[in-house]
Amino acid sequence: MSSTPDPTTPQVEIPVPTGEVRLLSEIQGRLLAVPGSRETAVTLSHVGEHALGWIAIAGAGVALDPARRGRWAMVGVGAFGAHAASVVIKRIVRRRRPHHPSVTVGVGTPSKLSFPSSHATSTTAFALLAGSVTGVSIAPALVPLMLASRLALGVHYPSDVLGGAAVGVGCAALTRAVWPTEVVQNVLPGALRDSAAGRGATENPEENR
Repeated sequence: MSSTPDPTTPQVEIPVPTGEVRLLSEIQGRLLAVPGSRETAVTLSHVGEHALGWIAIAGAGVALDPARRGRWAMVGVGAFGAHAASVVIKRIVRRRRPHHPSVTVGVGTPSKLSFPSSHATSTTAFALLAGSVTGVSIAPALVPLMLASRLALGVHYPSDVLGGAAVGVGCAALTRAVWPTEVVQNVLPGALRDSAAGRGATENPEENR
């Protein structure tokens, strides 16, 4: 015997997870099963917000590493530029962040726009540029960790973080190509000009002595 739904009872329709929503839900469940993963993800979220953590590290390099002051300035400018590029792309694409009962959102966000992940973009640019300055390849460890953290917190789809990383790679390459040019060097304060930048950002000044 069938019953007719009471028209006075609110009907709630839960959309069926499909495509990236289902994938995100599965990835999030696996990541959050790792002890301490949520806390780590929240910490990374704060560090990478608006690229402020990466800019602060670059600023510390400028202040504490006089021999490579100009190169650390390049890292800060590159990280900030990558973040700005991601914001512009977000406003063009206007993809909404994940919003489904199967996905748990674990942190607040400054906007509702999702593609690309600004955290992934600025972190990738920072990691590549900082690695070129220090000679230590930090990108293989830092970038996947940041990408995973955005999925663990449920604030981005997998394509958001992968797209952000790709944009970050492009921004880092553009920064390294443009930084040593005469136009850029001429507008920098004397203390930040990097005469060695044109010969390669990883060159060791000690080698020229």
